[in-house]
Amino acid sequence: MQYTRLGNTGMTVSRICLGCMSYGDKKWREWTVGADEAREHFKLALEAGITFFDTADVYSVGVSEEITGRWLGEMASRDDIVLATKVHGAMAKGPNRRGLSRKHIMEACENSLRRLKMDYIDLYQIHRWDYSTQIEETLDALDTLVRHGKVRYLGASSMAAWQFSKALHTAGERGWHRFVAMQNHYNLVYREEEREMIPLCIDQGVGVIPWSPLARGFLAGNRKREGGDAATLRARTDDFARGLYHQEHDYDIAEATEKVARERGATPAQVACAWILQAPGVTAPIVGATKANHLKEIIASVELELTAEEVAALEAPYRPHPVLGHEQPNPARMAAAADVLPRHGRA
Repeated sequence: MQYTRLGNTGMTVSRICLGCMSYGDKKWREWTVGADEAREHFKLALEAGITFFDTADVYSVGVSEEITGRWLGEMASRDDIVLATKVHGAMAKGPNRRGLSRKHIMEACENSLRRLKMDYIDLYQIHRWDYSTQIEETLDALDTLVRHGKVRYLGASSMAAWQFSKALHTAGERGWHRFVAMQNHYNLVYREEEREMIPLCIDQGVGVIPWSPLARGFLAGNRKREGGDAATLRARTDDFARGLYHQEHDYDIAEATEKVARERGATPAQVACAWILQAPGVTAPIVGATKANHLKEIIASVELELTAEEVAALEAPYRPHPVLGHEQPNPARMAAAADVLPRHGRA
């Protein structure tokens, strides 16, 4: 395993982050892996040198955090691992059980700590932008968690670059702790983040930890242009993935990945992961797995170095995409959200 700093922080992380969305309750997603089977994954990851683990409260509505905390608590030293989780998604019915208000953030953090059975969270991330809460309220609440010792570092996930820039500027202006990591949607099939978000992160010293580096299995070759049965249960039942990766030129990229893999004696998943590991600004891709052999495959990709010619061949079929993976800012909705509560100084 290789290691690097997370952005401009002094914290070291493995270059592969184990994404823990796969571990949870099948009532949440049919393809999830239960606690007993997940144990092998955590053991394998730790033995391979992975020290970075990412989950979220909304994954299986808390069950993923419980499984993650259980096996890391049994098999790892707390001081040797970096645990990341997220807040934003709906955890129950009711307007205060979701979003990024101070009320929900403080309660969600305490609940995550209880499920994880940990005293602190290394990287606490906002899962998406909250259009109904002022960013100042969100940042102030997050800063409070850091100052109280509940959280070590702060991160964010998919949003527009101008939103992330606003959050970074606002935190700096107020003397609050800033975001040190961006967990964004980025892979060979979806590279729109190269336009603004990743250059912003590089400029600001923010670590990039992309989600879905294998395009939810699309780049592993589990979906074919001609249709038919998908190769895995997740590929057959993941409606979210079908909404992201389905254009004709997406398949061109998958086929280019397969061609490079054949020539290198590697798998398409390894080539796709090797590509993102060499991409400018990337700290550690977040890789999930439902089978132990898939996790072994990805871990081996850290040692695969692509040539400039191979990178060019992989990137050549790319065509621009609309915004995928997060809600595109809507000026009308933003204006409506600003009028939910009166502000001081407004009539």
